[in-house]
Amino acid sequence: METPKIFESEYRFCLILWEHDPVTTTELVKLCQAQLGWKRTTTYTVIKRLGERGVLKNQDGLVTALISKEAAQVSEIDELMEKKFQGSLPAFLAAFARRQSLTEKEIAEIRRIIEK
Repeated sequence: METPKIFESEYRFCLILWEHDPVTTTELVKLCQAQLGWKRTTTYTVIKRLGERGVLKNQDGLVTALISKEAAQVSEIDELMEKKFQGSLPAFLAAFARRQSLTEKEIAEIRRIIEK
C-alpha cells in the first residue's frame, strides 16, 4: 500500500499525534492549540482530511495513527529523490554530503548502513 501524501501543516499535526498516539480528539484540540496555534475547527478539519486519506482513524473520539512516522518520512524522501534527483540515491547523497559537515562518527554510521 502506498503511503498517503501528508502536507507540511498536516505533518506538524502528525508529529503531535505520533507523540501522544492514541489520543482523544479533546486532548488533540488542546495540544494543537498550544503547539500550533490552531482553532478547534482547524484541528477537526485536519482530523477529517487525514482520516479520509487513511493516515489516521478517529473512532468514538479516539484518534489513532495508521501511518507511522517512519513510513511518512520514507515516503517524503522517496518523493524528494524522484522529483529532484531522478530517483538517484548517489546523486541525493552527493548533494547532501556537499551541504553538511559530517563528523567521523556520522560518516562511519553511514558506511555501516550502506554496507548492510
